[in-house]
Amino acid sequence: MESWKNYVSGVWQNSTKNETFEERNPADLNEVVGFFTSSNKEDVEMAIDSANSAFLSWSTLSALERANYLKGVLDLLKKERDSFSKVITLENGKTLKESLVEIDSAINEMEFQIHQGQRLYGTTIQTNKKLTMAMTIKVPLGVVAIITPWNFPLNVACRKMIPALMAGNTVILKPASLTSLTAVKFIELFDKVQIPRGVVNLILGSGSLIGEILTGSFKVNGISFTGSTEVGLSIQKNAARNLIPTQLELGGKNPVIVLKDADLEEASNAIMLGAFACSGQWCTSTSRVIVENEVASELVEILKLKVLKLKIGNGANKETEMGPVCGTKQLEIIKSYIDIGIQEGASLCCGGNQLIDADYKKGCFVAPTLFTNVTEKMKIASEEIFGPVLCVLSVDNFGEALTIANNVKYGLASSIFTNDFSKAMRFIQETKVGLTHVNMPSAYKEPMLPFGGVKMSGAGLPEAGTVGIDFFTKHKAVYIQYGH
Repeated sequence: MESWKNYVSGVWQNSTKNETFEERNPADLNEVVGFFTSSNKEDVEMAIDSANSAFLSWSTLSALERANYLKGVLDLLKKERDSFSKVITLENGKTLKESLVEIDSAINEMEFQIHQGQRLYGTTIQTNKKLTMAMTIKVPLGVVAIITPWNFPLNVACRKMIPALMAGNTVILKPASLTSLTAVKFIELFDKVQIPRGVVNLILGSGSLIGEILTGSFKVNGISFTGSTEVGLSIQKNAARNLIPTQLELGGKNPVIVLKDADLEEASNAIMLGAFACSGQWCTSTSRVIVENEVASELVEILKLKVLKLKIGNGANKETEMGPVCGTKQLEIIKSYIDIGIQEGASLCCGGNQLIDADYKKGCFVAPTLFTNVTEKMKIASEEIFGPVLCVLSVDNFGEALTIANNVKYGLASSIFTNDFSKAMRFIQETKVGLTHVNMPSAYKEPMLPFGGVKMSGAGLPEAGTVGIDFFTKHKAVYIQYGH
């Protein structure tokens, strides 16, 4: 079986110690996806030096020249869309349909950010000194470390790498170990367009070891990370020693409020998508439903019927609607939270068990789970589970719903279902999140708008949108005297 390597200075290479780790298919743990080089300190430092050596020549190219390389990558990704979807499903477990949605989102992100990178506008001002002009220009940070998660291994890499490269930075990509092959295949596209050596580098292996070196190096000038809040906090602390700017997109405990005047069928469809697509393993997924008492029982019954109809299985099968969770560690975490919910007194409406019959016993399958009679103090209502577990909380009125929605440490996404314009507008103003929705799923986003959270869901400038490139640049003030 092929062993996949690091990509440093334009060369595919093993780690200096020749050590490897293996990846397994979460739908069938007997299937080895591949073996990957396991990097050590020396390998990481080689990648940092490579990126630094390439920075001057890359940053002095015109925006159009940089764009031409990235357009080449984009064209190849479009051609290899189907093969990429199979790799993502093999590694992550999500359905082929969900993998294709991720790829199309990545393509949209790339197209938008390539064009956005050709519009790095500065400002000019009148000065207080005669015959003198002043302006600002945007310049790249330098070497940027991109650390990506396993749940959206292609989309997140695109959303970070493309604006970083368009701004003139050089990049070191550290993907999650569970989805290393997606990263390898993505970097192969840069290699095929013959991007200059050292501009893009890939380091595979232990997140704790590689991350500690990348985020603590004074030779790294910026860090963009998507992952858990706990890891994000450690990165922020480590980077602060060298005053390295960080962009952190972290966890969420995203609420959907359903008021008594809402269209319950529409609301339930959005909740199902948000809670169980990608097996609930996305940061903007719906994990809490906060519903007014008058319609709570009816909504729960609708949701229960939909949950029980979900077709669970290997994501490679076209009829599958929900695949496995991504790996044994994630499986155990989800199971522990289900146990906690039961112990705390929540009512298990359906699901709540690991699927172990027939083909399920080979993989990491959890039945989609619905809890009712949940209170806001319960751990399952306040902590991120990152799996197909949905909690329903009943409230007396909109005011109580809004209070409970905001009363968690996270603040990434939210949604409300109502036909009351006044309450919808109040919700928009008062929900404490980075992105919100009215009569839409909590996970919806467009590449033209910023993406990021508040509170413990994120720090630094947001990703995506017209501001997505801003994190990867700094403003330089320029004064020019042209006479006396």
